[in-house]
Amino acid sequence: MRRWGAAAFVAASLVGGVLLPSVPAAAGHGAVPGDFNGDGYRDAVLPAPGANVSGKEAAGAVVVLYGSASGLSTGRRKTITQNTTGVPGAAEAYDGFGAATATADLNRDGYADLVVGSPYEDTSKGTNSGAVTVLWGSKNGLTSGTDLPSPTSSPGHYGEDIAALGAGAGAKTRVAISGWDASVYFSGPFSRKGTFGSVVYNDNTVSPVSTALGDFNGDGVPDPAVATSRTSSTGGDIYADPAYGNELKGEGLIVASGDVNGDGYADLVAGDPDEPAEAGVDGMPGGRVLVWYGSATGISTATAPVQITQNTAGVPGTSEKGDAFGGALAVADLNRDGLADIVIGSPYEDLAENRAGQVTVVPGRASGALGTGSYSFSQDTAGVPGAAETDDFFGTTVSVGDVDKDGRPELFVGAPAENYSTGAVWVFPGGSTGPKATGSRVITAKAVGLAQNAGTLLGGNGLLWVI
Repeated sequence: MRRWGAAAFVAASLVGGVLLPSVPAAAGHGAVPGDFNGDGYRDAVLPAPGANVSGKEAAGAVVVLYGSASGLSTGRRKTITQNTTGVPGAAEAYDGFGAATATADLNRDGYADLVVGSPYEDTSKGTNSGAVTVLWGSKNGLTSGTDLPSPTSSPGHYGEDIAALGAGAGAKTRVAISGWDASVYFSGPFSRKGTFGSVVYNDNTVSPVSTALGDFNGDGVPDPAVATSRTSSTGGDIYADPAYGNELKGEGLIVASGDVNGDGYADLVAGDPDEPAEAGVDGMPGGRVLVWYGSATGISTATAPVQITQNTAGVPGTSEKGDAFGGALAVADLNRDGLADIVIGSPYEDLAENRAGQVTVVPGRASGALGTGSYSFSQDTAGVPGAAETDDFFGTTVSVGDVDKDGRPELFVGAPAENYSTGAVWVFPGGSTGPKATGSRVITAKAVGLAQNAGTLLGGNGLLWVI
């Protein structure tokens, strides 16, 4: 079910996230906070892949807001582009720098590093071949960068999605990158000189659009997972072991990982926002989210996933055709009970206005059915700034991280079509039982110095280029 062509949005940012310690040790793709300057506070990442740079339309930018005991201030920020000193390359029209981002301490120096995709970058390998850059953390923040080049001579849209996980020395730290031709997996040790331990080029699946990393079998080494482009009229294939014949039962277009049931194994979560050709067979009306639980033997292709929809007991709302429930994902422990919760975007949700968008949080559970205790946020929720408007697409991107070091992680929600597609990001403060609407704030493109009148896409435009 395709509602928007690629031309409707110039860049893609697949967003998911997990709660990161001060030195990140968990995987996530898209705007996940990390402590880039080592002051003990995680810094928020707001991608703007449609930002104009030095007259170059949609060259792309990333805005870093520095965390502090009082939270985030738009006055304490750094905007990074390919024209920034120390960053490889140069800003060019439609590069889409910031289309995908991931955070981890790759070189294990105590500072978080930021990995940034530019999937529309033209290189010597071809038009729209794509590029991926590591911006290295330091006591002065993100001040230098090196590239992670694809090993193939003809990549396509390399850097379309990125996941990073820093779980330990050597191969226990990995970066997974998807492009139209293949997935590429880099393993440590990494250095700020641009070296790495090894690289694997995996073209054993249909073109991947989303990637994740998680220790699904508990051996301490990050395992890759992917969601591919559509293999039929609905959804793509999901792999926890990306190779032909290893497709899991179920479909989807975006993947994330986290320990939802608290058993010590990462679980794989996939969003399947497409309308089904046959309900219950290749999707559910309004969209769905699927969960495969990890184990000592990993994730089996024979295992049927747990399914969550808006008709699941305990989940707010009702499944309606075209909601795109599962159009964005993050997996993180929001209520600090040791279980990862699932944050689900439904950017096409109709509220007071059509396609205003909504976000639903499904708490993790050690036992029993997922869905109990779920709650939702939208621009119509009391205490949330703004108001639901037609085609805001609130919930296109979601992410989680504690930026004020109070142990209560904040929830970040993007609506890239807000204000003529300049975009905006809402920050929901952490509470004793999870994020709360009271005290939430909205950060606009103008507030962080991005002054163009349309198309900035602050927060990233997620799957809107696909669904």
